[in-house]
Amino acid sequence: MSDTATATDTAAKKPARPTVTILAALNKAHFDAMAEDPKIISLGEDLADPEGGGVVGVTRGLSAKFGDDRVRSTPIAEQAIIGAAIGASLVGYKPIAEIMLMNFTAVAMDMIVNHAAKLRFMSGGQTSVPMVIRTMTGTGFGSGGQHCDYLEAWFAHTAGIKVVAPSTPEDAYGLLRSAIDDPDPVIFIENLPTYFAPVSFELPDSSHRVPLGKAAIQREGTDVTLISYARIAGEARQAAEKAAENGISVEMIDLRTIAPWDRETVLASAAKTSRVVIAHEAVKEYGVGAEIAAVISEELFGKLKKPVKRLGGAFSAVPYSKPLETAFAPDAERILAAIVEIAG
Repeated sequence: MSDTATATDTAAKKPARPTVTILAALNKAHFDAMAEDPKIISLGEDLADPEGGGVVGVTRGLSAKFGDDRVRSTPIAEQAIIGAAIGASLVGYKPIAEIMLMNFTAVAMDMIVNHAAKLRFMSGGQTSVPMVIRTMTGTGFGSGGQHCDYLEAWFAHTAGIKVVAPSTPEDAYGLLRSAIDDPDPVIFIENLPTYFAPVSFELPDSSHRVPLGKAAIQREGTDVTLISYARIAGEARQAAEKAAENGISVEMIDLRTIAPWDRETVLASAAKTSRVVIAHEAVKEYGVGAEIAAVISEELFGKLKKPVKRLGGAFSAVPYSKPLETAFAPDAERILAAIVEIAG
């Protein structure tokens, strides 16, 4: 048999990489973390298996495996969920508290901002609050103005809280594991429309971590730096690919962690390309993109060839109407237009 035939047969027998979802990655991260550390508990509405294992199934199977003492379905009471999690963290547990939708964090803002975020400062560093607050959000399902907001700027503005938002299964697993390991409160933002999209990826072993505060350069380029996170990072990746077809070399950065964001990686890329586009689903006004744009402008004053371009949600409540909802947030087409404009 010829070498060519042997290589062809080997390739034919090699199994294809499995496809997994962010939902599966998050579920595995929970299982692995809870199996390794009996002090990790999970609480929130409908989390236990008798109630479905979470509204989309992120915690499915956990209560059957680890028991109702460690995986607790709660009443619809956001203040109670966060208050109980803070209390548990103060006596040695590592709670993962789910607030079903990000808009509902507003109900527990006093507990999150005045207690979870500040107890380390108020105790002179003697007390830490090692808890994760998981929450989901995102447009695309016609859920209206009280269920879809990206509110990361609220929490990024609060000293003492870290904020993360994955866009891939690998990052979802690694960031959740790192968030659970962290000694301070972490807001973990999940995007409803991306839960179920299959991605060619092998779920990692339990040692896999994605460091908090470290961005990922998902595509290297020389003409334009494109910065995004969460669902819009997927739209940005599509825009970068289309820009390449038009001869524009885009460096695509997925922040992954919003607070603290990776200044070193972003500034190095912006200095290299001298043109920057920032895109996120949250309302553009007063958003994360504004902070990043300000820092870039301060640090690279006189070195940029064009002003930093920001794309974000419209300054309004998220519309219920499908055409208006579609128009609300940036998509690949509008990001591509911004890239072409700033590239000149």
